[in-house]
Amino acid sequence: MTREDIPEMMTAVAISEPGGPMVLKPEERPVPQPGEGEILIKVKAAGVNRPDVAQRKGIYPPPPGASDLPGLEVAGEVVALGEGVKRWRVGDTVTALTPGGGYAQYCLVHESNALPIPYGFTFTEAAALPETFFTVWHNVFQRGGLREGETLLVHGGSSGIGTTAIQLGTAFGAKVIVTAGSPEKCEACLKLGAARAINYRTEDFVLAVKEATEGHGADVILDMVGGDYIGRNYVAAAMDGRIVQISFLTGSVAQADFSKLMVKRLTHTGSTLRPRSVAFKGQIASELEARVWPLLAARKIVPVMDTIFPLREAWRAHERMEESAHIGKIVLDVA
Repeated sequence: MTREDIPEMMTAVAISEPGGPMVLKPEERPVPQPGEGEILIKVKAAGVNRPDVAQRKGIYPPPPGASDLPGLEVAGEVVALGEGVKRWRVGDTVTALTPGGGYAQYCLVHESNALPIPYGFTFTEAAALPETFFTVWHNVFQRGGLREGETLLVHGGSSGIGTTAIQLGTAFGAKVIVTAGSPEKCEACLKLGAARAINYRTEDFVLAVKEATEGHGADVILDMVGGDYIGRNYVAAAMDGRIVQISFLTGSVAQADFSKLMVKRLTHTGSTLRPRSVAFKGQIASELEARVWPLLAARKIVPVMDTIFPLREAWRAHERMEESAHIGKIVLDVA
């Protein structure tokens, strides 16, 4: 595709006003122009994530300079290059982490935040990779410092983040325990390699973790729930345990016995990925390409796919996510 083949206008799905899924409306917008270091991607598929839902509701605005369109991950073909782009060429196929703008036929991304599509992957599979793999790698391995032989507890094990954390934790030699909300979700987690799946509706995860680790507890806990899980995580954690907070689905205010932080020498940290710098995300991309992309190419790890919706029906994808019945990733087919 030459510059002349790129249309002036594109279809995108925008947030018409803060609210429910039906505020996601298709509209025509100008195709963005790549700036220095940026590539323009003709989007074939885009991932759907909970930050998109939060943005739609008006509680998670895009960072300064980012597109106001939702969509944090895409896969497609490079069709134009900005000044100074060195790695990519027109015609390359990539998957990329974006600060926004993924719900569209064309999307800009800095070249360092794009990665080659693993061998044999479809565009929809590739679009399911960046947000969850960048998030899990940074929070579980970089911040949480998960090591071979340790125990990782993942709350929300059947989510896109959870199914990725199970596979990565297991691949790098950890014992993975998860919580999930139904027997079907627990079974799906076990099939992915979890050593123990705890139905939080019928079991106390603190007691179950202690039992599964013979009293040791979890060395690393990845928590997207918050609320009363915060204090309970302190009880479930091992000595010198690391708790990494990535979301607060049940609230960010909680009571907890903070003496356990001292007695157990715990570390409670957290992060948000979207506002971080291009360079920071580029460093994560480099580590993923070196350490994880070979596992994807060998199909030793694969994204768990739940449902694929057409771009114009992004509202249905958001409904599916908010029902919390999904197992794995929800993706939009843009092609």
